[in-house]
Amino acid sequence: MPAWDFDATSYDEPVTKSSFDPLPPGDYTAIVAESDMKDTKAGTGKYIELSIHIVEGQYEGRRLWERLNVYNPSEQAERIARSQLNNLSNAVGKPGATDTESLHDIPFIISLDIDRRDPTRNKVMGYSPAGKARAAVPKAAPVAVTSGKKAWEK
Repeated sequence: MPAWDFDATSYDEPVTKSSFDPLPPGDYTAIVAESDMKDTKAGTGKYIELSIHIVEGQYEGRRLWERLNVYNPSEQAERIARSQLNNLSNAVGKPGATDTESLHDIPFIISLDIDRRDPTRNKVMGYSPAGKARAAVPKAAPVAVTSGKKAWEK
């Protein structure tokens, strides 16, 4: 059992919520820092869990996790996960890789969006080789009409 010799009550720093907020949609330079094969909750398959770290830009140091259902009763889930794994392998220059450790610590571009089912999470839209990033761009605010006319009126 871990023990410590200091008064933890004297440390009252607030937890920074923004570190868990989803990243803005866009492309980010990242690496796979860790990976593991785990059983699904239902016990009917296995998924690869990737710990992905952003390594450049404003969000450097942020982490996200991706789960790829590589063994699943759903053939479609398997096909999607295996395709994503293939895309990631190609993005890090390791086509045909047969283990996740060979994908570690190699920069690539991860394209993110906001998950439409859960807006508190990111959704991985794809992977590409490093050097092809486009900056994350916040969604544009509606343009204000200053003439007093509606946009469709001439």
